[in-house]
Amino acid sequence: MKRSQLLLTIALASIVALTGCKTKVKRVAVDETIDLSGRWNDTDSQLVSSEMIADIASRSWIEEYTSKNGKKPVVIVGTVRNKSSEHIETETFTKDLERELINNGRVTFVANKVDRGELREERKEQQTWSREETQKRLAAETGADYMLQGSIKTIIDQEGKESVKFYQVDMEMIHLETNEKVWAGDKKIKKYVKKRSMKW
Repeated sequence: MKRSQLLLTIALASIVALTGCKTKVKRVAVDETIDLSGRWNDTDSQLVSSEMIADIASRSWIEEYTSKNGKKPVVIVGTVRNKSSEHIETETFTKDLERELINNGRVTFVANKVDRGELREERKEQQTWSREETQKRLAAETGADYMLQGSIKTIIDQEGKESVKFYQVDMEMIHLETNEKVWAGDKKIKKYVKKRSMKW
């Protein structure tokens, strides 16, 4: 290798070493709010779910159902559709909703469609492989009275390096037999995002 090529190679390697990116990791509290991109994140999911369920639990439909039927309403979380302009992991959001519903204690909660498939498979296997006194009966599930459904939508206004992101989450509690809507709620989140200029 010629001397000039060697010097060029060393110079390039030095530049790469000096400008190379290093990864730095710092552990933070799970409830700490960190917004890096301005997109929907874990804080938004937890905030919206807790406020939605608090509103659901404070409305009169629960008392009306309980006084008429002598028991708490049975609820299932259905689909939350992502109608936004970005990728949102809606399963994380529905799990936040489920947790808030269960822990609230105002309703009885049953497993969703995905979870039920695994549970049904286990009960079928028990009929063959488990002792009779420990087998769980087939077709003995508790049916839901209401399904919670909803959607997440966005409106984005952008000019240059600045943008405003508006999120709207709409949820509805619907009676499974009659399709009557007994509750409807929404939660809005607005974020101002300014991208920094790259400095070299």
